[in-house]
Amino acid sequence: MDAWTITLVVLGLLVLGAVAWVATTYHRFARMRVLVEEAWRQVDVELERRHDVVPLLVRTVGAVTGPEREVLADVDRARAEAAAPGVGPARQAEQENALTAALGRLFAVAEAHPEVRTREDFLALQSELTNTEDRIAAGRRFYNANVRQLNTRVTAFPAALVARVLGFGPAEYFQASDPVVRLAPAVTYAAPDEDGGAGRTAPA
Repeated sequence: MDAWTITLVVLGLLVLGAVAWVATTYHRFARMRVLVEEAWRQVDVELERRHDVVPLLVRTVGAVTGPEREVLADVDRARAEAAAPGVGPARQAEQENALTAALGRLFAVAEAHPEVRTREDFLALQSELTNTEDRIAAGRRFYNANVRQLNTRVTAFPAALVARVLGFGPAEYFQASDPVVRLAPAVTYAAPDEDGGAGRTAPA
């Protein structure tokens, strides 16, 4: 075998190796992108459940706290914006954070009205929302972990060259705040009464 033939064989092996590497890298990117999309769908399902619970909470609180219309309207507005379709994770996070802030004000109103925070329907909705928020937080961590792996891969050399050519780019993180949907519990403290006894419960 002469030198020219050896050179052709070596070049052929290099080309085959490069093609195999590109194909492997492509499939790895495709698999990672699918994982990101599946993780986001899980988050989206929980966000939809959150958006379904919010109007019921607003209706329950509004049935008792008539003067707090501005707070209720803010929650309705934030919920409508968060539930609007067609936005990416980054924009969705901004809208969810706005909804979280509005819900914080709603729960502050409920906290100030014992007749609201002791209603069974309100407590049931609060519990459902709390469970949903916990699932959103878990889904967010899983989604962002997959995004981190993809983004690290698409920016690392030499895989970044393949990503650029084949149209793989970094994914958006979902940086939503952890919401506060739990009311402070009642605080029991001891205080002497006129008879020297002690013990009464004060609302938080």
